[in-house]
Amino acid sequence: MEGKIQKKIAYLMLTVFFISVLSGCERKHEAYVSASTTIRDNTPVCLVPEASGTVVYGNELVSVDASNTGEGYVMIAYHGTNEKVKMQLTGPDYMTYTYDLYGNDYEAFPLSVGGGTYSIGVYENVADSQYATVFAQDIEVEITNAMGAFLYPNQYVNFNSSSRVVEEAKILVAPAHDDLEAINYIYNYIVENFMYDYDKAENVQSGYIPDVDEIFEIKTGICLDYAAVMASMLRSQQIPTKLEVGYAGEAYHAWISTYVDDIGWINGIIQFDGVNWSLMDPTFAANAGSKQLKSFIGDGSNYVTKYNY
Repeated sequence: MEGKIQKKIAYLMLTVFFISVLSGCERKHEAYVSASTTIRDNTPVCLVPEASGTVVYGNELVSVDASNTGEGYVMIAYHGTNEKVKMQLTGPDYMTYTYDLYGNDYEAFPLSVGGGTYSIGVYENVADSQYATVFAQDIEVEITNAMGAFLYPNQYVNFNSSSRVVEEAKILVAPAHDDLEAINYIYNYIVENFMYDYDKAENVQSGYIPDVDEIFEIKTGICLDYAAVMASMLRSQQIPTKLEVGYAGEAYHAWISTYVDDIGWINGIIQFDGVNWSLMDPTFAANAGSKQLKSFIGDGSNYVTKYNY
């Protein structure tokens, strides 16, 4: 077992997803080959968040269903008529996540920090950028499914059993022997087939939410689109995946991290071994020239995660 783990770690450090720094814009790829001879089960498993009704808070404008917080999510619905409604979720790390609320239906929001006290606030727009509080509630969370927040769909990673990305993921990973190969197949497809939309990046509005099936169809988008599509595909294959938002240098950016048994979380930047960059950032891997990428990433400290979805 120890030998297998060391072999996997060596692979991750040296060959996960290569971009050569010696060959201009050409990407050097070395395929990961699993030691297993058994094909992994590629049957999609799309978890469905539920508003079970056993633990509910609210008023005439807002409903909060905390029945399944142990699974790593809370369900929130707005029932009013105001067209500009914000929800803020502050976790035990005191980091505040701000979301837009849409319509009367429940939406799932991840409890990505783990157990502890979460504060929920809902606010209606009253004028310009001014909002008034219409609901506030603290909830106590005890997580029973440590990976739930990164397996269930949510507002940013929004998929279900009927989503095209789910079916495409099933097809792409069919030859895979283990989760690492499955990640490799999906990552390489995104890197080789998607193009960055510079115009969209210049004009994207605050509160933008990716439509993962639409992005997969047109195969162009911004960093949040890349990350949301890949996260949806991997989660549907029961591979825990974080959609991470933060800063790459001075640029606001999104990328992913995944969890693999016996290894743990594979973070956005793995390591530079003197020859190759090893990373799990599909936007840069698909678009940046290798010298440009090396100069930008530096030692990996340019990547600062602010939010996990």
